[in-house]
Amino acid sequence: MSTPAAAPERPRGVLRRLREAVAWGQDYAWIVAAQARAVLRPPAAGSWDGGDRVPVVLLPGIYETWPVMAGLGRALHDAGHPVHAVPALGFNQRSLEVSARHVVDRLGELALDRVVLVAHSKGGLIGKIALADPHVGPGVAGLVAVNTPFAGSVYARWFPARSVRALGPRDPHLMQLARDVAAHARIWSIYARFDPHVPGGSELAGAVNVRLPLDGHFRPLDDPRLHAAVLDAITHLAASGPAPVGT
Repeated sequence: MSTPAAAPERPRGVLRRLREAVAWGQDYAWIVAAQARAVLRPPAAGSWDGGDRVPVVLLPGIYETWPVMAGLGRALHDAGHPVHAVPALGFNQRSLEVSARHVVDRLGELALDRVVLVAHSKGGLIGKIALADPHVGPGVAGLVAVNTPFAGSVYARWFPARSVRALGPRDPHLMQLARDVAAHARIWSIYARFDPHVPGGSELAGAVNVRLPLDGHFRPLDDPRLHAAVLDAITHLAASGPAPVGT
């Protein structure tokens, strides 16, 4: 008795996979170009410090310097937000704990009464740790995380570098961070419908989750729709975040 032949894949599924394959290639092309611009034509230090709206601190992803987020940073500054970086993060290849310490030190140095952390990928995990810091955390209005692997990425375990493997879903430090839900109410997780680096998605229980009709892990950083979503998140966090320190 012969088994029936498998039904042909639906055209919609084929088109989706084709779209994702194209998006994957465009994503890598974008980050290569963005890294080159970050090295050759970085924004001038302090050029976005001015503004009368809630200040923002950018937290890049792993192997990214903060100028990779220049498109998003410029959009935030154009909307009136002072935008700051954490130069000590460098290429952000250190452990989450060490990187978070750099962020905490920078927040102390800036001495801002209230601030919103705007992060990409690994930067969102670092930002979540900073939210829990007893010294600077209470003065942070919240965290806007873009394409952050809050539950880890299954692809990380195959990467040779320990700094990337630490982002795997079974890494004990990441699992411990995932169990700490106290700060989730102060987090907006904004993510693409297809993220080739975080296939499990970036939804975070207890946070505000915003799924955008975008494809890619890196390329959405330059998309006006993402910029609008981040600005909306900052506005809400600034309105509902902690009162200025000392009040």
